[in-house]
Amino acid sequence: MSRHTLSVLVEDRPGVLARIAGLFSRRGFNIESLAVGPTEHPDVSRMTVVVDVEDLPLEQVTKQLNKLIEVIKVVELEPAASVQRELLLVKVRTDGATRSHVLETVQLFRAKVIDVSPDAVTIEATGDVDKLAALLRMLEPFGVRELVQSGLVAMARGPRSMSDRSLKSA
Repeated sequence: MSRHTLSVLVEDRPGVLARIAGLFSRRGFNIESLAVGPTEHPDVSRMTVVVDVEDLPLEQVTKQLNKLIEVIKVVELEPAASVQRELLLVKVRTDGATRSHVLETVQLFRAKVIDVSPDAVTIEATGDVDKLAALLRMLEPFGVRELVQSGLVAMARGPRSMSDRSLKSA
């Protein structure tokens, strides 16, 4: 099995997310990451779906996605030809002895401290999966109190827009 990142343009309507997720779940595919949000067009949303699956079953699901009336376009994004990022918020224990070490780690990863209390700091970081995993490994010795990580968002590199090309041809 291999990891695939799909970018799916859809009409912004109720139930579209459930129908698309259902296509994957009916085949027993686990969605590793799912992010949905608005695009530059007010009636269009973009879904970024990450799945670990063989090529042939993915091709079949992609064809079925394209048959859904609300789906405008489905594109597989290769890592080298796309920009891919996630957001991480993590709350870390700190005290007088450890705060400076935590702040050095934050600077090293070009992250930001977004909240401070006497015994904890909350950190915001963006990057690829490997960068965020490395940051978490560095912060674990201090004590991670809480964390949340967004799903992957991605788009193709270069000047062309997936939605402009797709909406002009529709």
